[in-house]
Amino acid sequence: MPILARMLPAPITMEVRRGAIAQLGSLLADSRVATSGRVAVAVGAGLGDRITEVIAPSLGDAEVFRVPDGSVDAAVSLGADLRKGAYEALVGIGGGKTIDAAKYAASLAGIPMVAVATNLAHDGICSPVASLTHESGKGSFGVPMPLAIMVDLDFVHDAPPALVRSGVGDVISNLSAIEDWQLGNAERGEPIDGLACSMARTAAEAVMGRSDSIESDAFLTVLAEALILSGMSMVIAGSSRPSSGGDHEILHAVDQLFPGTSNHGELAGIGAAFCFHLRDDEARLGQIVDCLRRHQLPVTHLDVGLTTEQFAEAIALAPSTRPGRYTILEHLRLTEGEIRDRVEGYVHAVGR
Repeated sequence: MPILARMLPAPITMEVRRGAIAQLGSLLADSRVATSGRVAVAVGAGLGDRITEVIAPSLGDAEVFRVPDGSVDAAVSLGADLRKGAYEALVGIGGGKTIDAAKYAASLAGIPMVAVATNLAHDGICSPVASLTHESGKGSFGVPMPLAIMVDLDFVHDAPPALVRSGVGDVISNLSAIEDWQLGNAERGEPIDGLACSMARTAAEAVMGRSDSIESDAFLTVLAEALILSGMSMVIAGSSRPSSGGDHEILHAVDQLFPGTSNHGELAGIGAAFCFHLRDDEARLGQIVDCLRRHQLPVTHLDVGLTTEQFAEAIALAPSTRPGRYTILEHLRLTEGEIRDRVEGYVHAVGR
């Protein structure tokens, strides 16, 4: 009998609410996570003490490891500790850097990982990718999707507002990434996964269509769910294609040339808006820009301290950050002079 449907990978549980971390013990009692309950916990440097205090009553003798940063070295070191301790699962609690390091460490140790997010800076909460720094800059590493996901809104509310707003920029950039994937399909016959596109687009539209803000639990819940859905779309696609196109090529180029300029989501939002400008899609450009401004996110390179020359340099470098990926940048193949003209035209179109 033929298979009538494909099986879709998904976390065994997903919880977004206030006080989620305090109930972590009940999740880890699930035999699908750890049969004997021998788990390790990884926390970041910033909130480590507070998190440890909150989870201590529910986790008993679980060993807590501190993750100093989001580097490959930190992840490899944690992975070695996990192998020595023969743990059944790892719980990564913190922001994007801590969760990415924990995902990679768990993959090195060959154990499942539970992600507990304390901010909503980007879609790494559920993605099959760990973005880690190393001696040559920053790289993306394939990892298994987290086995279970929690988002504690109490901690999210306490996170720096700029980091939470960053998640808005990252998720709405899906709209640009999908356009690029469809372009690759039309121009080069690249296979496209309609379900992955649908999930990534739904995530972006859910956030872009709301009028409330990060002060609202309702908005944060939708943003968290959208970022998780975006990560799942990448798992289904088997690549980052539904959530990463020319927009992310631009942000990676900025990171390489001018490290520390801004955070991931802010640059993704700028990149997405600029790519819609390149497509001459005024309607979608207007929607993206309105959303960025509504959430107090930067709209142009000038807003993050880059000159027109610097941003144009990043645009020129961008295609080399994802060799083989076909986006609006590769399609147009703009010269240096044309790039500068387009950058100046973008600033004129959206205003400072």
